[in-house]
Amino acid sequence: MTGARPTSTLGVVIFSAFLGLAALQLRRKKPEQAETFNKIVNAFYAVIMRMVTLILRMTPYGVLALMTTTVAQTDVQGILNLGKFVIASYVALIIMFIVHFLLITFTGLNPINYIKKVIPTLIFAFTSRTSAGSIPMNIETKQNVRGRRRHRQLISFIWRFNRSKRLCWCLPAMLAVMIAPTVGINPWSIGFLVKLILIVAISSFGVAGVGGGATFAALIVLSSMNLPVGLAGLLISIEPLIDMGRTALNVNGSMTVGVLTAQFLGKLDKHKFNDMTLTEDSDDIA
Repeated sequence: MTGARPTSTLGVVIFSAFLGLAALQLRRKKPEQAETFNKIVNAFYAVIMRMVTLILRMTPYGVLALMTTTVAQTDVQGILNLGKFVIASYVALIIMFIVHFLLITFTGLNPINYIKKVIPTLIFAFTSRTSAGSIPMNIETKQNVRGRRRHRQLISFIWRFNRSKRLCWCLPAMLAVMIAPTVGINPWSIGFLVKLILIVAISSFGVAGVGGGATFAALIVLSSMNLPVGLAGLLISIEPLIDMGRTALNVNGSMTVGVLTAQFLGKLDKHKFNDMTLTEDSDDIA
């Protein structure tokens, strides 16, 4: 926890996992002691979250200083390359959106109706940059698309399964691969890639629920990989622009999987899916 080693962050994550497992086992054997432990943890949680709030309020100033220093040391060509990088990223995101809509089409559903129903949720995800924050709208949209309240458990299960698998992989992995050559590391070596995948997978749990969580995950991964964090400043400065589209794509992927699953299982109410006038509280849903 002192951060004395490059892998200190990863060590804290693993330690926390063991601590949580021990607490769950204690709840079954000694519930009273487990309850006392939970109260202590909740007290620490409240204090730490307050501290995080204070840090987040100061973060924009720190990021501004980092951006200013990095941009001042970068020539015009470097800034133009960043613009190309943003454009290339959105081209890739648009392609993936098209793939999602094609999957909807191949199952015999109208992609236009799907887009009309999910667009409010996608706009919220795009502007908020948080996947977890879109949970209520996400579930409501899935119900609105399927039109059956009794399948709420299926909806919730599908979303949580997707949510647990949708980690902040993009930016951390990309930055690590781009920065590795600057310190003499071959980014395509098997050892480096295996280590990167394991660190990204472990350190990214829970980060996807935070607005702009990929940026935080990138800092954790770079420090754990013993790579210079400062070199990431220029890309992190434009990360919010890319993260907005990536979050919308993540949320749309969750909803697409939900619709496709319902279609394959025969639980999709096609009348509700195709009718753009019905609301969530309509008698046709009951």
